[in-house]
Amino acid sequence: MDKLKIAAEKKSPICIGLDTELSYLPKSLLQKDIALSEKLFLFNKEIIDATEDLAACFKVQIAFYEALGMEGLLAYKNTLAYLKRQGLLSIGDIKRGDIQSTQAKYVEGHLRGDFEADMVTLSAYMGEDALSPFYEDLKRGDKGVFVLLHTSNPSAGDLQNLQAGEKKVYEHMGDLLEKWGAPFIGEEGFSAIGAVAGLTYPKEFALLSKRYPKMFFLIPGYGAQGGKGEDLQQVFRDGIHGVVNSSRGIITAHLHKPEGEHFAIHCREKALAMKEDLCRW
Repeated sequence: MDKLKIAAEKKSPICIGLDTELSYLPKSLLQKDIALSEKLFLFNKEIIDATEDLAACFKVQIAFYEALGMEGLLAYKNTLAYLKRQGLLSIGDIKRGDIQSTQAKYVEGHLRGDFEADMVTLSAYMGEDALSPFYEDLKRGDKGVFVLLHTSNPSAGDLQNLQAGEKKVYEHMGDLLEKWGAPFIGEEGFSAIGAVAGLTYPKEFALLSKRYPKMFFLIPGYGAQGGKGEDLQQVFRDGIHGVVNSSRGIITAHLHKPEGEHFAIHCREKALAMKEDLCRW
């Protein structure tokens, strides 16, 4: 998490989501006589190369690759490996949450194995059992996790906003994450256990960022889901403590542009506009 904080300050608090679908690929790439995994990887690689100086990290959502079978998973693996070779930070967006023995296998696969990322997303609504298998890797200081706290989807409030005693459910979760994350505070002052909190609820996000000053946030909901840079101006005024994800808004920027131009140029333009929007404060 220290590296992510430093990258966000040096470049921008942008996290580019590589939620890649076949329909996002330009015709020139789709028509190449190469394997599907290569087409997906090349699409991702071009976007990474065009935006690496702007983005603090890249988030690869595994469901988009699982849906395409083994070829898709090979592209997922190759994308993460490329990010590592380039010295860029990656988030494996896997949102796993299960019993300890199962979570231990996710650790092997997603923090150490073929699908190794610097950070992964998790769900902890099964309690600390869903996190404790990751602790050994977090202690080393070079890995991190983002746990679902107050998400950006429309029906999040069905459970997360329920009143449970004197606090709402997501506040109970936040307090637990703060407790569990206390042993993993890094040099930059943030725990290796971060949280996912959506920009679609700016008022609640502002309260969470103030309530948990040692928690670094992965912030979805920007752009296509309605979040704007101005929603972060007050929150980030005293320093960056989160990265803001944009997926479709950046990686589909070329779809309505002339086919002759290289698609990644338009992705970069979108990323530049996002940086300007986020960094006005």
